[in-house]
Amino acid sequence: MKTTTVLSALAAAAAVNATPTATLPLKARQTELEPITATGNAFYKGKERFFVRGIDYQPGGAAANVDPLADPKVCKPDIEKFKKLGINTIRVYSTDNSKDHDECMEELAKAGIYVVLDANNPLYSINRDDPHTSYNAIYLQSVFATIDAFAKYTNTMAFFSGNEVIHDHANTTLTARYVKATDRDMRRYIKARKYRKILVGYSAADVTENRLQTADYFNCGTDEERSDFFAFNDYSWCTSNFVESGWDQKVKNFTGYGLPIFLSEYGCNHNVRDFGELESLMHPNMTSVYSGGLMYEYSQEPNEYGIVKIEGGDEGNGFDQTGKRTELQPEFNNLVKAMKAFPAPKGLAGASTENKASKCPENNDHWIVSTVLPEIPEEALQYFENGAGKGPGLNGKGSQWAGHVASKSPEFPDGDAQGSTGGSGSDDNENAAPRGAASILFVSGLVALVAGVISL
Repeated sequence: MKTTTVLSALAAAAAVNATPTATLPLKARQTELEPITATGNAFYKGKERFFVRGIDYQPGGAAANVDPLADPKVCKPDIEKFKKLGINTIRVYSTDNSKDHDECMEELAKAGIYVVLDANNPLYSINRDDPHTSYNAIYLQSVFATIDAFAKYTNTMAFFSGNEVIHDHANTTLTARYVKATDRDMRRYIKARKYRKILVGYSAADVTENRLQTADYFNCGTDEERSDFFAFNDYSWCTSNFVESGWDQKVKNFTGYGLPIFLSEYGCNHNVRDFGELESLMHPNMTSVYSGGLMYEYSQEPNEYGIVKIEGGDEGNGFDQTGKRTELQPEFNNLVKAMKAFPAPKGLAGASTENKASKCPENNDHWIVSTVLPEIPEEALQYFENGAGKGPGLNGKGSQWAGHVASKSPEFPDGDAQGSTGGSGSDDNENAAPRGAASILFVSGLVALVAGVISL
């Protein structure tokens, strides 16, 4: 239905769960790590090049949708495993922006581990079927609240503005401009709130038809619009090698790309894994173009990619992830061995210091994207000055159908959109991108399922 003036006023009043308040001054943490920065096509820890050598971490998977960094009984035993593995980075897909994360982030910092966070969750994300309506002030309030929750930690390496929202059907590329607008808004919010520079980028699906177009799209336009890095999920290495997996061609295709690239997920469970991917990721064949990757995944879920089994973790909807941890062999030890055998290279390792924008991709049968980004919803402008306020967490009313606070765009010049006046319910997250390997096992036939940005 058409938006009315009354509904717009009500929506603006309800855009946050609490009145926005100025962000509090950040207190120094007990353990400080050197923040990760980006120059040219590489990451840096101080003056030393930084390679992502990590693992994807979401105990309970998408079904449970729990925040492992809000419960020390979950994170602490896992951090002991991370230390044994020798990793330096984890990716966490779902975090509750209404909860405290001090204890888990401190333990991770003490272990020298950085965190890459998805800023979205199933209720607050871009909806593939209706991206215009789902890009709204209620959605951005949740995204910004997540930034507020983690900006104070020096081991917060980066945020993902989306995960696999763009997929293998041409019509899903229509979502690209809304994810890129979110990407832009997140960097603008970080700057407005006077946080340190925290990297923001997109995690793409490994889709042949639009992989390169997506990479170029997130690196084209003005400096305000360009991402800080580009990542994608790759499941093509099935105990093979650099050439058989097709990685040699991907390196060739991305040579000269002007932003850091890393694999936000990699893995294949067709055979017992030896994690030969790490040898290639740390080899001169790749280090001039890639900055490492995250192995999918830590905990054993129904897709059977995990290397640690959590006792009772698949019971009762997976809400209790505090059970005993059992290393799944030989793959757990295989990753330990690979981390030791293939260390990060020293020096620049072929990196370029030139930060070069890409040319925006031209439209074709597989890419139907406007280069004009939607304006930020007017109701969201208050957050830049006043802060986002209390986050809605993982059980809020949701945002995907809050069309009454949608942004202006060429197809909706007045900001009007079709949509209900309430938040999204439990059925509204059926059109988002899957998490990680689920996209390989479950989602080829269910590509439209589970809401636009988190994956498992």
